[in-house]
Amino acid sequence: MPNRILRLAARGDGIAEDGRAVPLAAPGDALLPDGGLEPGPHHQTPPCRHFPLCGGCALQHVDDAAYADYCVDRIAGALGSQGLKAEIARPHLSPPNSRRRASLRAERQGKRVSIGFNEAKSRRIVDMLECHILRPELFALVGPLRALLAALLPDRRACGVEMALADQGVDLLLAGIEPAGLAAAEALTRFAEAHRLAHLSIDGGYGPETRWEPRPVTVTLGGAPVALPPGGFLQATADGEAALLAAVREGVGEARIIADLFAGVGTFALPLSASARVLAAEGARDAILALKAAAAQAGRPIVADHRDLFRRPYAAAELSRFEAVVLDPPRAGAKEQAAELARADCARIAYVSCNPATFARDARMLADGGWRIEWIKPVGQFRWSTHVELAACFNR
Repeated sequence: MPNRILRLAARGDGIAEDGRAVPLAAPGDALLPDGGLEPGPHHQTPPCRHFPLCGGCALQHVDDAAYADYCVDRIAGALGSQGLKAEIARPHLSPPNSRRRASLRAERQGKRVSIGFNEAKSRRIVDMLECHILRPELFALVGPLRALLAALLPDRRACGVEMALADQGVDLLLAGIEPAGLAAAEALTRFAEAHRLAHLSIDGGYGPETRWEPRPVTVTLGGAPVALPPGGFLQATADGEAALLAAVREGVGEARIIADLFAGVGTFALPLSASARVLAAEGARDAILALKAAAAQAGRPIVADHRDLFRRPYAAAELSRFEAVVLDPPRAGAKEQAAELARADCARIAYVSCNPATFARDARMLADGGWRIEWIKPVGQFRWSTHVELAACFNR
């Protein structure tokens, strides 16, 4: 009897019937006695020449059906560890070449500059010659950046390359580099102009410094343009953002007074403010100031609160004034805020998470406070990676 691969584990390895973890295996593959694999119905040929070395992707060898099952299993497993169950919908998967933001690394060795993602579990850069996850506008800069950094980056030095697609074009941040002198300044300007960058900034260790911005850089959220801070957070794909927003709208229902906690630059607060009054709370100063200015410019009923929700969460009594609460915390989750929400007297919670483990921990606290998970909708914005996101609705 063949030893079949049953499922994918959290880190992407296939789990065989005998319990062995098998790298680069897909559900339905057969593990042969010599350790080789006989591909099954869910095993596909990886589209990228850099797979599996490049750390940007871990699951290019599985088809969409197996990848969707993996996303559901990750969430169900996290919930199960907390003694919880919920209805989990089929995931929304972002298509290839849709990622609109990326954090890459560049390194110069002699005359050669390598740019790309790190190898998995390594600091070695896989020099990117093709990419099946980035938007074409971002990948188009990789080649020209090699030439620019060959002149600006000292030998045997590395820097960060952060790119995001704004309304006006690409926002580029080079971190860990200190180009000095007139020649370097002129090279940066020529590069930004030639490639029609929306914004170019340099961070030598003291915070981003703008070097090029012909027009104010914005990202449009809910019909309102919002200033995008250098290195500012955007949802990874436009269609993933739309899927999460649709889930949040469904989660808050007909609520007319809403608290949006960990609001960022207003991914949910601005669209929701078209039909509701919104309190938007965020700990990042640049983000909340951008949201406040955008709301004022658009005439939206948003109160922006610069607040660290880890150190100073809203109390249950404060949250009870709202008809619905939106939560979109970072990977650490919202442990402190969830403890207060568990005791709050409001009708609905829409929780957006980028970490199933911390989501399940917070969901356990909410469940202990009398909340029930109505549904969970997974969103796979980071295609072919082990990074799983979700939106969930809680009610009492």
